[in-house]
Amino acid sequence: MPIDIETFTESADEELTAVTNAERVVRFLYRNDDKAFTPSEIAEGTGVKRASIGTVLRRLRERDLVEHKGDYWAIGDEQAVRDAFRFHRNMDALDDRFGAEDLEEWRDHAVTDRPE
Repeated sequence: MPIDIETFTESADEELTAVTNAERVVRFLYRNDDKAFTPSEIAEGTGVKRASIGTVLRRLRERDLVEHKGDYWAIGDEQAVRDAFRFHRNMDALDDRFGAEDLEEWRDHAVTDRPE
């Protein structure tokens, strides 16, 4: 969706960057690394819909980016979080430079048989 040139000119980079629900949750928990929150509190603090927050948290836990005990969630290993954000930023830069990969095109050229 296009934006007007005034918004483009006057906005900071961060304001014009699309942020995923997962990024919102990780940033919220990272900023509040001295606390653990319920899913409802995380949804309220991030603006992520309550119906989506459970899925987001489970996926982040699978990647060891958040920790879960009982009803509470907290930021995971901070080095893992920094590494994940660095990787994500590098992949975005590569996509900008060379274009995003087309999974179907990749599959067309992938080796499908394994040597014995």
